[in-house]
Amino acid sequence: MIAERLSFFAALYKVDENPELGMWMLYITIILLCVVVFKLGFAKKLPLAKSAVIYLFLILGCTVLTFLGVFLPIGEGLVVAALILIIYKIRLHQQKKQEAGM
Repeated sequence: MIAERLSFFAALYKVDENPELGMWMLYITIILLCVVVFKLGFAKKLPLAKSAVIYLFLILGCTVLTFLGVFLPIGEGLVVAALILIIYKIRLHQQKKQEAGM
C-alpha cells in the first residue's frame, strides 16, 4: 500500500488521495523550510539581483526535493536542520550578549 510508505508531510497533505493539491502543499512546505534553513545557516548580505538568482535556483532545486519528499523524509530533515540552526543562533546571541556584559 502506498499510503504506508509516504513521508510525514506527504501523508499529512494526503498526496495519495489528492495528488495535485497535496504535491503543491508539499512543494510550498519544502520551499519555506529550505528558505528558513538557508537564511539561518548560509545567507549573507547580497545585492538584490544576486539574492533573486540564489532564491530562484533554491526554488528550482526544491522541485526535485519535492518529488523525493513524497517517500523520503526530506521535509522532516529540513525541520530538524532548522531547529538545530535556531538553537545555534539563540546560543550564539546569548554568548555575544554575555561577552558584551563583561
